[in-house]
Amino acid sequence: QVQLVESGGGLVQAGGSLRLSCAASGRTFSRYAMGWFRQAPGKEREFVAAISLNGGSTYYAESVRGRFTIFRDGAENTVSLQMNSLKPEDTAVYYCAAATTYYTSTYYHRRHEYSYWGQGTQVTVSS
Repeated sequence: QVQLVESGGGLVQAGGSLRLSCAASGRTFSRYAMGWFRQAPGKEREFVAAISLNGGSTYYAESVRGRFTIFRDGAENTVSLQMNSLKPEDTAVYYCAAATTYYTSTYYHRRHEYSYWGQGTQVTVSS
């Protein structure tokens, strides 16, 4: 299995930027499609962004499209989420997740498709 550890969360003003990183260890990182989810207080965990095993395909939730970018570094076994033009409604705990796959160009956006999860990192956007 793979272990995931997120970092990079914090407090930022609206309009600012943050970069979240997720370090993977354990089984070969290149066997997993990756994703980011978030959960705000009192709400369900929701999909944010996904990237395929080969990094060539990405997919975003409508609410973050054009502001967030997901990318992965196979050499470093990391997946990152660059978040720009942050809004107060982006405030949540952000989770990195890994989905086992043999399809190199497929991404996943449903929670049940992911087998491994990090512990989460808090992002707070002040107005």
